[in-house]
Amino acid sequence: MESRELAYFVAVAEELNFGRAAARLGIAQPPLSRAIQQLERRLGVTLLERTSRQVSLTTAGEVLLHEGRKALTTLESAERRAKRAGRVDPRLVLVMKPGGDAGLLEQVLDRYAEHPEAVEVEVMICGIGEQEGFLRDGTADLAMLRLPHDDPSGFATEELLTEREVVVLQRNHRLAGRKSVRMSDLAGEILPRWTDECPSSGPVVRDTGQVTQLIALGRTIAVLPQSVTLHLRRDLVAVPVIDGHLTTLLIAWSEESRSRPLAAFVRTAAEVAAAHTGVEAAG
Repeated sequence: MESRELAYFVAVAEELNFGRAAARLGIAQPPLSRAIQQLERRLGVTLLERTSRQVSLTTAGEVLLHEGRKALTTLESAERRAKRAGRVDPRLVLVMKPGGDAGLLEQVLDRYAEHPEAVEVEVMICGIGEQEGFLRDGTADLAMLRLPHDDPSGFATEELLTEREVVVLQRNHRLAGRKSVRMSDLAGEILPRWTDECPSSGPVVRDTGQVTQLIALGRTIAVLPQSVTLHLRRDLVAVPVIDGHLTTLLIAWSEESRSRPLAAFVRTAAEVAAAHTGVEAAG
């Protein structure tokens, strides 16, 4: 099966309309219909049920759509990675959400620059939950992820550090003077929604910068990793949450990667994180 045929099928399967799929692909409808028919004949299965009013997927079509999407993503990822690897000025692309490095990245970059196999590192800032997609499609070589909120499945990973949570509040909040709180103390408080599907009634936010601005305005409070205190605004306070989650910072990359500069970066990040954890424990 050629990648072109697979791309044609995926377009039709997603649109469930030959006209829209043809427009999306930039081709005429008749050759698209012929290509799908030829694919069905070669596979010996019916992929699409066609009537005068609608197009629907058969069971075989649903399987091919699921596997085809993954295959096309893998091909696109391989193409992007190969092009980057063949550049005259090779580089690594690291993706993270704002504040998603627990304050480690500056030191990691400085230390990595001294490594004999170091290449330029481009840091890409993305929205919440977007790191995995950029890593899967080959846009990025490395990603900073945080458990339990992000999904590292399918990637190679290295744990960097684990930290407790704090609740970030206005200085005049009723809990601001406490040495610590429990989650039950936050009952009735307005919490932010990190996605549109989040059940909270609070404001939708996309990064820690947005949420801290809304906290300062008294619109919400937020439970965040302890490292948020490294750059906390002066008009806010952070109170430890005794029974909050432990959150773990990971660095993730493609399991297929054989890049020596990437491996050197991961080792450097792990070394910096280990030293950072040791300093915290000593303190």
